[in-house]
Amino acid sequence: MMDDPTSRASLSAAFMTVGGIGAAFAAASCCGLPFPLASTGIGFAWLTGLAIFSAPYRPILLIGAGVCLVGGAALLWRAHRHARACGVRRPAARNAIIAGLAVGAVLFYLGYAYA
Repeated sequence: MMDDPTSRASLSAAFMTVGGIGAAFAAASCCGLPFPLASTGIGFAWLTGLAIFSAPYRPILLIGAGVCLVGGAALLWRAHRHARACGVRRPAARNAIIAGLAVGAVLFYLGYAYA
């Protein structure tokens, strides 16, 4: 089972990261995300419905994304510190969460810069 505090913290960091990615994606779907998608040749017409829904809530989504991404990074750091003290290594899960945090940070920037 998951009685290990490191596993719980890693799982919490993963959930916070996914929440941050979702909120940042919704915030960037209106103005920031279509530019990189169009430059790579990917169509973005499917974002219209999400952009119309999320445009009035963009500041709230950006705040939620920032809180989730910072919380995910803090929980990841806490889990990594605890795992290092106990001698437990889980680089695959940690690297996946770090990649998710990076994607969330880029989406957060796109949602903020083009708002």
